[in-house]
Amino acid sequence: MKAKKNPNVEIGRNSSIYFAIGLNLMLFLSWQALEYRTYEKDDLVLDFVEMQSEFEEEIPILNANTPPPPPPPAVVQETIQIVEDVEEIEETVIESTEIGQDDAIEERIVDVSDIQVEEIDEDVQVAFSIIEDVPVFPGCENLSKQATKECFQNKIQKHVANNFRYPETALELGIQGRVSVIFVIDKTGNITGVRSRGPDAILQKEAERIINKLPKMKPGKQRGKPVKVSYAVPIFFKFQEG
Repeated sequence: MKAKKNPNVEIGRNSSIYFAIGLNLMLFLSWQALEYRTYEKDDLVLDFVEMQSEFEEEIPILNANTPPPPPPPAVVQETIQIVEDVEEIEETVIESTEIGQDDAIEERIVDVSDIQVEEIDEDVQVAFSIIEDVPVFPGCENLSKQATKECFQNKIQKHVANNFRYPETALELGIQGRVSVIFVIDKTGNITGVRSRGPDAILQKEAERIINKLPKMKPGKQRGKPVKVSYAVPIFFKFQEG
């Protein structure tokens, strides 16, 4: 004979519901445990502080180096003494020195002979192209002005050609070009103030040497007086390559 189960006494009938309720209860308790907060309690010690007021003595401030106060100003009593005017004082009359219209001016006639003209020796330098009387090169005497000028230029060219010497250093270095030389014939006919400009100092030195060998000349004249005359001459340094 088979035993029959009572459906009202069956244990596993509502087990799923109990399991769900238990699971939710455990989750709730776990959540509350995690959210629970605790705080540290500090031990507070309350003490009493007693304050006593101290008496501070005021010390006066003394300045040891303080100068003494200045003495009071002396009282000056003004005494006015009245003196009788016994002596008579003569007044000084100042005459005016201004010239009026009625004052006559003395006429004075100056003679020409009374005037002295002092001649000033001016250091004038005139260019060769505008000088009235050009310097006279030795061998160009007793010629007209134009002929003397042409003779001077020809003599300068011959002098340069006769004394020309090409520097060996310039030849070795291949230096060539034009050198412009300017010099002055002073009041005594001597050659002064020689200066040059060229492509190299070697050529300039040689050109100045040639001009310094010029002879003494008869000085040029402006308005009949000897003056300094400036003259410029070009010297060409050129070699032919063999």
